[in-house]
Amino acid sequence: MIRGNMGKPFVVGIAGGTASGKSTFCGSLEKSLSALNVKCIHMDDYFKSENERPCSEAFVSGKKYMDDNHPLTVDLERLKHDVKNLLCKNIDVVIIEGLLTLWDREIYGLLDLKLFVDCRADERIVRRIRRNTEWGQTFRQITDVYLDMVRYRHDEYVEPSKWRADIIINGSNMSDKSAPVICGYICANCRV
Repeated sequence: MIRGNMGKPFVVGIAGGTASGKSTFCGSLEKSLSALNVKCIHMDDYFKSENERPCSEAFVSGKKYMDDNHPLTVDLERLKHDVKNLLCKNIDVVIIEGLLTLWDREIYGLLDLKLFVDCRADERIVRRIRRNTEWGQTFRQITDVYLDMVRYRHDEYVEPSKWRADIIINGSNMSDKSAPVICGYICANCRV
């Protein structure tokens, strides 16, 4: 079932907290949609350069951190520009994945299907520790920034966006059924 040049692509947004499984689910969905022309956009690819990202003072400790969970950290204008350009291309499905996908009103307005990958905070911090230690960060660096900044930004920007989702995906135990079910919905509603 290939769309051809009929209508705009079907746009899916995937949001969720840090290390909730957004990228994993995005990959599963892309694989399930392999018969279609799919383009994935990862919000992490739109981080501003370090000298342009905001630094914030932690609410409790008073330490200063580069605030990578704040909307001003992401070049949202460039991301929106790229998404709008894709809407004019011969693509069947566009998937936008990132912390703030359901937070930004303009991006939200472009979405045909809104997904939120939900996972408990204790599991997300364990996943974040495992992932970030592989990137060379120390346990102390990871936990300090999480406890001082990340969890507050989650409560401020990410968690409230969950209620804007059409479907909430279980990030703690992603079944092998969730991506094919979502894929079936997309294929049934894709402008093919």
